[in-house]
Amino acid sequence: MTDKSFPDMSGPSETGDLLVLVDPEAKATASIKALESASGTKIAAATDFSGQGATAAQGLDDADGVFVERFGLAMIRGRSADARAELPGVLRRASAVQHVRPEYYMHATDTVRERYESWVRDGLRLLADGAGNALRAERMPEPEIDFSTDNVASTWGVRAVRADLSPYSGRGIKIAVLDTGFDFQHPDFVGRNLYGESFVPGETAQDLDGHGTHCAGTAAGPLAHDQAPRYGVAPEADLVILKVLGNNGGRENWVIAGMQRAIDLNCEVLSMSLGRRVGIGEDPDPVYERIGQIALASGSLIVAAAGNDSRRHRGIVAPVNAPANAPSIIAVGAIDDRGRIANFSNGGLNDDGGEVNFCAPGVDIASAYPMPRRYENLNGTSMATPHVAGVAALYAEADPSLRGRRLWEVLRRRAADIGVPIRAGGAGLVQAPVSFGSSRHVA
Repeated sequence: MTDKSFPDMSGPSETGDLLVLVDPEAKATASIKALESASGTKIAAATDFSGQGATAAQGLDDADGVFVERFGLAMIRGRSADARAELPGVLRRASAVQHVRPEYYMHATDTVRERYESWVRDGLRLLADGAGNALRAERMPEPEIDFSTDNVASTWGVRAVRADLSPYSGRGIKIAVLDTGFDFQHPDFVGRNLYGESFVPGETAQDLDGHGTHCAGTAAGPLAHDQAPRYGVAPEADLVILKVLGNNGGRENWVIAGMQRAIDLNCEVLSMSLGRRVGIGEDPDPVYERIGQIALASGSLIVAAAGNDSRRHRGIVAPVNAPANAPSIIAVGAIDDRGRIANFSNGGLNDDGGEVNFCAPGVDIASAYPMPRRYENLNGTSMATPHVAGVAALYAEADPSLRGRRLWEVLRRRAADIGVPIRAGGAGLVQAPVSFGSSRHVA
């Protein structure tokens, strides 16, 4: 079972280990030697993270660090308090090193935690949205959007993004869901093409929490079943389940291992309803920015939750979480079934990547849940994120040329302005492809 000793989430919490970015153009052997020489540690190479059981974590048990060649990233264990204090400065002096920071714990983003109020500064309010006028002018005309409650045919979230009107289903497209796993015995997914892998040491990809099953269901739940409305946006997409969180969260090296695996599997879309808090004025995370750029260049689009740390009814707005605050990763805010920004949804307070890119349904979202409950309604930007991932899969099926940045761009151009401020909802509410006329090419 997962370690139950994850710390209080009153702020970002360090694991005691380090993440180190080196020159991505340098050869792995040279980078490893430079890191070993600078730090006096033993660094093991990890050419991939395939197989059950989190190769990165295992490598950190056997050596002082693991080097991920594809990302030019080393994960180095701080084996003592003295090492944790001294290593960052030592490593920063090495010529090959470009960035050093602590490794943090990561958590699912579906639960609003009242303890955040003690961490965010009193009086922080959403900034004026005067810079959004040009973006608003570029948007598509607002379509008829159905924000009514769930009906016998489909959930309000599926209808709000117009997936119920789309002729596309995500067939042939792989959506990687990096989360707490999936209930592989769920009756709604019998016969579906499911791939499962765990990066949580000692655990299989089976979901012991419920969060991952719910998110996967929203992204790609079935078109029809016997007990509930349609809740999946891309009902025929292939689900790649990558368990990177246990019941109480996880470590960044598990998450990074899962991201590499998804890119290696050529997943067109990665859905990540997880994150860690960042501070006001904190720069975008260079670790995730590098991974995001590599993903886009490889034809993979990463979609991540903005976070649930705001209390808008009290005038408190928190900045977008990492990894969503990386410029090359889509950050998703949540709206309710009246088209309003959710009370808990984080905002674009930080620049250069810390903005929200889109909004999607994230309040009272019905989706799959581990048996025997089968279904559950949850709230969070976690629930909004797979709506965007599912819509992206529909576009990816509709036009095979839409991958990476081109896929992101068509999502932006076709988003609907529903009156949510740019800093809260970005380009607007994502909208599924309904009709492209006689051509399969969208852009």
